[in-house]
Amino acid sequence: MEALTTNNESVTVKPRKKTGFWRSVIRQKYLYLMSIPFVIWLFVFNYLPLWGWTMAFQNYKPSRSFGEQEWVGLDQFSRLFQDDQFYLVLRNTLAMSLMGLVVGFLFPIVFAILLNEVKNMGFKRITQTVSYLPHFVSWVVVAGIISSMLSLDGIVNQLLVWLHILDEPVQFMAKGKWFWGIVTGSDVWKETGWNAIIYLAAITGIDKELYEAARVDGAGRFRQMWNITMPGIRSTIMVLFIMSIGHLLSIGFEKQMLLGNSLVSDYSQVLDLYALNYGIKIAHFSYGTAISMFNSVISIILLFTANGLFKKFAKESIM
Repeated sequence: MEALTTNNESVTVKPRKKTGFWRSVIRQKYLYLMSIPFVIWLFVFNYLPLWGWTMAFQNYKPSRSFGEQEWVGLDQFSRLFQDDQFYLVLRNTLAMSLMGLVVGFLFPIVFAILLNEVKNMGFKRITQTVSYLPHFVSWVVVAGIISSMLSLDGIVNQLLVWLHILDEPVQFMAKGKWFWGIVTGSDVWKETGWNAIIYLAAITGIDKELYEAARVDGAGRFRQMWNITMPGIRSTIMVLFIMSIGHLLSIGFEKQMLLGNSLVSDYSQVLDLYALNYGIKIAHFSYGTAISMFNSVISIILLFTANGLFKKFAKESIM
C-alpha cells in the first residue's frame, strides 16, 4: 500500500493487482468455450494434414507403413525443378493468377463504388442480388454455359457474324492463346457481385456528413468517389489485396479442368491440376506432394513479402 499526500491530506492507494493468464481465462471462460470447436476444426483440417508433407521426402508406397518408407531427401524437388512441364505449368499459373488479380480485384471495387451511387433503392437491390447469384452456381454449370456460348453455333459466334465482325464462326475453346482470357472473364462474371459485398459493407461505414460537406463545397459525384469513398475503403482494399497476393499460386483447378481440353492443354495446366494428375491419376504420391508443398511455401513467402512491403510503404498490414 502506498500513501499519497494532496493538499495536506493523506490518501491511501491500493496497488493494482496484476491479472494473471489463468484468471483471465476464468473470467472469459464462455468465450474460450465457444472457440473450442473452431480451434479443433482448424487443427484437424489445416494443421494435421501437414504431416502428409513427409511424403515429399520419401519414395512413398501405400502398401508400406510409415517406418518402412524409403527416405530420398530432396530427390522429388530436384526432379520437379528439372521437369520442363513444371515450368510450363508455372507459367500458366502465374499468367492466369496475375490476370485474375488485376481484373478480378478491380472489377468488384469499381462495381461496389458505382452501385453505391445508385439512388433508386429498388433497382440497387435487384442489381446486387442478380450480380452475386452466379457465385452460387457450380463451376460445372458455368463451364457448360461458357462452352455453349463460345461454340461454333453459340450466341457469341452468331452475334459476331451478324455484326460482320467475323466472316465465319470461330472455335474459341480450341484457341490456346485465348484460354487465359476465357477463364479470367468467366471468373469475373461469376465472382464480381459476391466479392463486391465486403466493399459495399465498408462503404456504409463512411460518415455521411463527409459527402454532405463535399456537396456544399461543390464536389460532384466523381470527385466524391475519388476523395471520400476511395480513401474510406482504402484499408479494406489493402488487406484484401495482400491476401490475394498470398493466394497468387493457389487458384484451384476446377475452372481449368472443366473449360480445358486436349487442344489447349499447354495453356490450361496449372499447379494444382498438375499435382492432382501426378498424385492421383499416375499414383506418384511423393511427387504430387512435392508440387503442392512448393505451391504452399511460395504462397507463404509471397504473403509475408507483400505484407512487409505494404507495412513499410503504405502503413497497412494484416499482421
